[in-house]
Amino acid sequence: MTDPRTAPYGAVSLADVVVATDIDPEYPDQTDCDFHMVRRHFDIRAFGVNGMTGNAGDEMVEPHDERDDEEQLTDGHEELFAVMSGHAIFAVDGEEIDAPAGTLVFVRDPAITRSARATADGTSILAVGARVGVPFEISRWERAWFPV
Repeated sequence: MTDPRTAPYGAVSLADVVVATDIDPEYPDQTDCDFHMVRRHFDIRAFGVNGMTGNAGDEMVEPHDERDDEEQLTDGHEELFAVMSGHAIFAVDGEEIDAPAGTLVFVRDPAITRSARATADGTSILAVGARVGVPFEISRWERAWFPV
């Protein structure tokens, strides 16, 4: 089997991507779902990307913003969330967004608080983020909790 971190391309089921708490059991996972380390799996160096899988009632995306904030370990990212399966309700800047499978939720302003909760079993969400106009760096939280 080819190492996905060095292969010229790859494919994997999100369920087969390692979960953060499997890498570091001390990681303070702030959600009810499984947080899959997609960027790390493929060693993606152009953007941040991770996945969440969970069931009805699970918090999938913890309430947070992405301001450039050393203490919070965030970097000022724009974020795109893709609901791949199931169904979720997002809260973005106080507004609820109904998000069945196939829905894309984009948050341009890093200062806006966003979160999501699954409303169906088998919900999976892919989150992609990066800073505008600067070369990509692995995020502060990933460097802090999962150094390579």
